[in-house]
Amino acid sequence: QARLVESGGGTVQPGESLRLSCATSRFTFEYYDIAWFRQGPGKVRERVACIRGKDGVTVVEDTVKGRFTISRDVAKKTVYLQMNNLKPEDTGVYTCAAEDDWGPQYVCYAQHEYDYWGQGTQVTVAP
Repeated sequence: QARLVESGGGTVQPGESLRLSCATSRFTFEYYDIAWFRQGPGKVRERVACIRGKDGVTVVEDTVKGRFTISRDVAKKTVYLQMNNLKPEDTGVYTCAAEDDWGPQYVCYAQHEYDYWGQGTQVTVAP
């Protein structure tokens, strides 16, 4: 069974940066598309960024575009979420998820389509 483990969360002040990691194992990394989701207190979980396994094509949602970047290290089978200029509204649990690649026209999927999920890492942005 695929395994995803997030790390890198913490408490920072507004304007600071964090880099989250999603270490994967037990599946062929390039065959899966991976996304980062977040859920803030009292909010529904939302997707923030995706990366396609086969070629590394990325999508960053408009809510965080310009501040967040998704990338990967194929050798380490790890996906990263670089978060800059963090704001209090970025507070939440950040979770990575993986889905078997559907083909070249897909990068992101609806939340319920992702088959494998990590446990999440807490990010808190506060003065």
